Amino acid sequence: MTISQQKKIILSSKVSFLFSKGSCHVSFFKTVSTIKNMANQTTTQKYPKEETEQSQHLTTSTPFQSLKALPVPLKDFSCTLHKHEIFICGGQSKKDCYSYHTIKNEYKLICKYPSSIDTDGYNVLKLVDNNSKENNEITLLSFGGSSYLKKHAFVMKYISVWSNSDDNGINKSNNYNQWVPFTDNYGHPIYIGRDEDNHRGMRTVIGGSNNHLLFITYASNNISVFDLNTFQIVAHTLLPAYSWIQYHCFVPKPEMMKTNKKKIYEMLLFCAKTGLLIEYNEDNNTFQFHQLPVCKDIEPFYQYAYICVNDIILFFGGHYWKDCNHFISKSVHKYSIQENSWTTFQNTLPSQLYGCVAILSEDNTHIHIIGGQNNEKTTVPTHVKTKGQNNEKIALSLHIKIRGQNNEKITSTHMKTKVRVWDPSQLSKNEIKFVIQYWLRTLNIKLGWIDDFDKIVVKYNIMK
Repeated sequence: MTISQQKKIILSSKVSFLFSKGSCHVSFFKTVSTIKNMANQTTTQKYPKEETEQSQHLTTSTPFQSLKALPVPLKDFSCTLHKHEIFICGGQSKKDCYSYHTIKNEYKLICKYPSSIDTDGYNVLKLVDNNSKENNEITLLSFGGSSYLKKHAFVMKYISVWSNSDDNGINKSNNYNQWVPFTDNYGHPIYIGRDEDNHRGMRTVIGGSNNHLLFITYASNNISVFDLNTFQIVAHTLLPAYSWIQYHCFVPKPEMMKTNKKKIYEMLLFCAKTGLLIEYNEDNNTFQFHQLPVCKDIEPFYQYAYICVNDIILFFGGHYWKDCNHFISKSVHKYSIQENSWTTFQNTLPSQLYGCVAILSEDNTHIHIIGGQNNEKTTVPTHVKTKGQNNEKIALSLHIKIRGQNNEKITSTHMKTKVRVWDPSQLSKNEIKFVIQYWLRTLNIKLGWIDDFDKIVVKYNIMK
């Protein structure tokens, strides 16, 4: 590789610094065509050995800060969002439903599920009312069950518990802010799914041309479409999956990347070795499936938190069992929908985590990851927050409870760490030098590089 090529690579690269427990891991996304294949490679991570190893890093100040603790430890629960509120509902052996205010950093109890309901794996969604002009009231839908647990479906007419009006503006005679059975216009109960369906570990998406279709993917490899207007299953088929589909990733394809065909709805699904682009035709209620690659680092894992941000999907943590051994990840993985490629960021989470939930704020500037279980089989109240000003800058903040001085497993301390994707023009001279040193190691450049090249790169980025 010539010196001219080396300079061209550096000047056209974008830089991301991933901070973890006082360390900074550097990953580069190259745009030069001569190294395009190199950019699509993932960083290999072997489990469980490399989970505890430290790679070469920059020394930084601690990326953690304390935040208020979550009310209770949570695992296998469901979240949805409205404005500045995150609804945190149910979970393994939990009946409580909370509202978390993203600005106030406070939690309030909304209500409880009926005591007779097993809410493990229940799903909560915000229904879209295209005709509604009332911003203060929304409708939540929650459902779940399995072939051996009776299926239930509930709805809630919700008015914010953070309202300053009398009695929070809640008219209890109209069943506000409590779960009531989901019924049709004649008062008959509505059950979502077939008797033989196992909805534990399911994932759902609301979509279609009028946001009237509920897509449900669930064990072992099923996908069903429930019409929210007619209350009927209108389509069902089996997924062409290489693995058992449960506790997986299931997201709608971003609007900016969808096909121009109005009645074709597109979704993406990842679970272990399975990656699928799913196309649903509303006119004839049929599916088409296209295989997507899955990187080796994330293949064994499931029960990770995931979120779609613009044209990327981020995956946090996860776990799997092999030969009676339990492996839990603390890594962050990224799938680029546009580039159809994967990147693995190592040692991003300060501890291994699975069974957690990720949710994106309404303005697409923050990601929250809540709850989960750690490598000590302890359910913990964790909360991850991401922040970014634009598509080039994303910051991740990890709120996680840690051991106290008396070695108690759960403390009231909430921690926050940040992962930032930097704009090269905002880097300092020292940071750019670290970038160059990384490139020299990566490209095995031993001779022919002089300090004047560093000055060229610094000057280029400052003047951009």
